[in-house]
Amino acid sequence: MIGQSLIKKRKIWDLRCILNFKLNFNQMNMIKKFTGVLIIVFIIQMSGFGQDSYYPGSWGDWEKKSPAEVGVNQNAIDEAVKYAQENESESPRNLEHAHYLGFGKEPFGDAVGPHKTRGDQTGIIIKDGYIIAEWGEPYRVDMTFSVSKSFLSSTVGLAYDQGLIRDVHEKVQSYMGPVLFAEASRGPNKADYMQDDKVHDLFATEHNSKITWNHLLRQTSDWEGTLFGKPEWADRLSGEPKEWISRPRKEPGSVFEYNDTRVNLLALAATNIWRKPLPKILREQIMDPIGASPTWRWLGYENSWVVIDGEYIQVVSGGGHWGGGMMLSARDQARFGYLTLRRGKWKNQQILSDEWVSMALTPTEANDGYGFMNWFLNSGENPRIPSAPKSSFFHLGAGTNMVYVDPENDLVIVARWIKRQAMDGIVKRVLEGIK
Repeated sequence: MIGQSLIKKRKIWDLRCILNFKLNFNQMNMIKKFTGVLIIVFIIQMSGFGQDSYYPGSWGDWEKKSPAEVGVNQNAIDEAVKYAQENESESPRNLEHAHYLGFGKEPFGDAVGPHKTRGDQTGIIIKDGYIIAEWGEPYRVDMTFSVSKSFLSSTVGLAYDQGLIRDVHEKVQSYMGPVLFAEASRGPNKADYMQDDKVHDLFATEHNSKITWNHLLRQTSDWEGTLFGKPEWADRLSGEPKEWISRPRKEPGSVFEYNDTRVNLLALAATNIWRKPLPKILREQIMDPIGASPTWRWLGYENSWVVIDGEYIQVVSGGGHWGGGMMLSARDQARFGYLTLRRGKWKNQQILSDEWVSMALTPTEANDGYGFMNWFLNSGENPRIPSAPKSSFFHLGAGTNMVYVDPENDLVIVARWIKRQAMDGIVKRVLEGIK
């Protein structure tokens, strides 16, 4: 159970959020946005999360109801399912092939983790906790790409709730021990690399030493360096090639940049404080308590091994960008989505603190459509799902993999292997059946 100390932390966090808004004429628009966010948070907190909420049993034990039984129009649900199936992704089902048609063409873009050939377009619609529609292959285990980031940030949330991280605004460097990579021997001539560092401080530069947990969680760190053979500058290239390596660094917190090297850095930092493999933490403290199946896997790279406490530990990928990441079924995606709908609570257990969920749903200053990774918020100026309430959010990955969460309508929608532009159309059709 979460201790009473979290109440004090929550008050400190809320006070910090308020004090950060300095009253001057140039920031009045920001204050208006902040007021809107408070209203949305209130809606989320007050939207039907009573003690009598239904929770499914373990694994395949999830009660189904017809749409009519929960006040939803059957024809609207049929239309949503049909629309999803008609908008299946046209990318190759062999996801390693798909990688080399896209990110694999970047510098150092070789896959270093496993890919898995995907299945059929699949989806689940959950209303008031009950499955009211399900299609495709809901028990099939597939890659989930950047939805993995939501699982990663949740392991950081567990560390915060249990006091392993005192404050997300503290510098990450102060938590990091020397990193020893489990590298293959470089040969018998030790004199050739006598002056090379054998252990590494990944936050040693002037810029990197400023980075906090909050910066990593919100993808605003602009961390500089290379990790597991992937330079941060080589991911999602932009700007002039001559500036890719030598450009000036942005002050941490000032610019949002979606970057999987830095996501993997967070995975390494979290592994460092847990001193255990993150999949073990996730299984014991989240997936088993919510009744997930035993079929999911969280994988890293062939070269993402470190030595901690005399043991080899694989640092997992936070996104599957170069392979690896979370591989799980739509049913298990839905369970995680339902956990976040219930603000971290499962039955009588608060798995992730309400405080952590509030922070995850707080807009990032440099990107108001993003909270903690990978909690995409629909409350920004340009919502990605215009038909949905501003209080809704979603966990999103390539494919497209969408786990849509709607507290206002007590709704979770999982849609896998759809075209990205079809997200709004699916949600719109479901919501039309609820009105």
